[in-house]
Amino acid sequence: MCDDWLGIVFPHLEKVLVEWVRVEGGVVRVKARTRDSALQCPDCGVPSCRVHSWYQRRLADAAVGGRPVVIDLSVRRLFCDVADCARRTFAEQVEGLTIPYGRRTVGLLGIVQAIALALAGRAGARLAAVLHIAVGRVTLLNVLMALPDPCSRSPRVVGVDDFATRRGRRYGTVLVDIESHEVLDLLPGREKEPVAVWLARHPGIEVICRDRAGAYAEAARAGAPGALQVADRWHLWDNLATAIERTVIANRPCLLAPEPSAPSARRLAAAPPSTLNPDTGMEKWLVTRTRERHQAVQRLLARGWTISAIGRELGLARHTAERYAHCENLDGLIDRSLRTTRLDDYKPYLIRRWNEGCTDAARLFREIQAQGYPGSTPQAVRRYLRPLRTGLGSIRSPAPVLKPQQVTNWIMWNPQHLRADEQRQLGEVLARCPELSAARGHVHAFAQMVCNLGGDSLPTWTDAVHADDLPALHAFADGLQHDHQAVVAGLTLPWSSGPVEGHVNRIKMLKRQMYGRAGFALLRKRVLLA
Repeated sequence: MCDDWLGIVFPHLEKVLVEWVRVEGGVVRVKARTRDSALQCPDCGVPSCRVHSWYQRRLADAAVGGRPVVIDLSVRRLFCDVADCARRTFAEQVEGLTIPYGRRTVGLLGIVQAIALALAGRAGARLAAVLHIAVGRVTLLNVLMALPDPCSRSPRVVGVDDFATRRGRRYGTVLVDIESHEVLDLLPGREKEPVAVWLARHPGIEVICRDRAGAYAEAARAGAPGALQVADRWHLWDNLATAIERTVIANRPCLLAPEPSAPSARRLAAAPPSTLNPDTGMEKWLVTRTRERHQAVQRLLARGWTISAIGRELGLARHTAERYAHCENLDGLIDRSLRTTRLDDYKPYLIRRWNEGCTDAARLFREIQAQGYPGSTPQAVRRYLRPLRTGLGSIRSPAPVLKPQQVTNWIMWNPQHLRADEQRQLGEVLARCPELSAARGHVHAFAQMVCNLGGDSLPTWTDAVHADDLPALHAFADGLQHDHQAVVAGLTLPWSSGPVEGHVNRIKMLKRQMYGRAGFALLRKRVLLA
């Protein structure tokens, strides 16, 4: 009965002789020794049973019943009697229980390695404490870094993309086997040379999926000149969306609804602009700050200052200073600085009801609350209507203010996914702007190529784009011509960088889990093995 119980609780001790099991000070102690059997010399492989000496090993094991387990194991040191063998003695190892110089059993070591891979240092140490495993964060990191890298292999289809270890400053490159969706390697930096060297060391690559970055294109030509380069379709679509947004910004006046031409017997007042504070009637401080920062950055830029110097002078982050320096449309920058509220979607309804004669804020609040407004008090409604009470006559109901990004999304989305009101507003914008109407037609034609893998139609599409007066789309089409072979392959072959983008998201999760304090070597180890 006792032997059966030991076999159930400690199955990994079946190859040793257990002398006793006790609980001492909250720790389960197991006393055991190895069996008297011949063992092979690790060098020459000749069995030996002549004992040189005995010694004690103390091994930590996985907890049982919420108590740590310690195994006091007596093992032998044996002679090797082969005269030609360089080893005179060797220590005994128990398969499935011990490893050379190890202070943990094989089973506990596997648990510690799994914790280190999943949680790394501090978080792993906290979980280990819950599991009654005495291990510190530094030990977990050492165990993780001691794990061997996966075996190197030469894939047939490779995907390459960059990821940020510190956004705007340090980057890395991830290479993924597109067929098996496994990470092949992580390289520091996103320059041409490391990628080209890695590709040259892995012959047999036939297809390379990449984004539109020129460094990766040059690396593919240098490291794997015989491989076919494939431009990722998602990046092509994203580049098209950027060109469409620039086109919408260039035609921003078309987003405004036309003024009513019918004369009115009453004085009409415009609804309060979103840039003004409804309490004071003055410009919002965020708008003023954005305008002043833009003027200051442009003034210093005209003097020849660098982006970094401008940021230090004005106390701005480098990305913020760069955004103001490269701003092509100040109104769009101001729109992005304004904070949206939960009342924005209900403002057109409030204006319409005000014109109908309903000026009771409490009643209007109950009406929009029935429509789904999440507010619990009418204070926001009163605050919005306060400037209207000081005006004379009724207020015309303005059309919702459309933002370039919103119109861009409507143009890029599948028409079947638009709501009825979105289709109506987009139709009104396209009716006022033939340029945006033509751009939408080009977007739909490009979407057909992407969905149907019709890369053969690319020359016809670029010719049609150049036939219209759309400078932003002309630049996009010219960029496609410069990378023509890879773009046609991306629009024709089924390969894409989708698995790579998935691993980039996983890398971001692992990086943030370590709070950005881990080095590249640790991040690489976790990505390759986790």
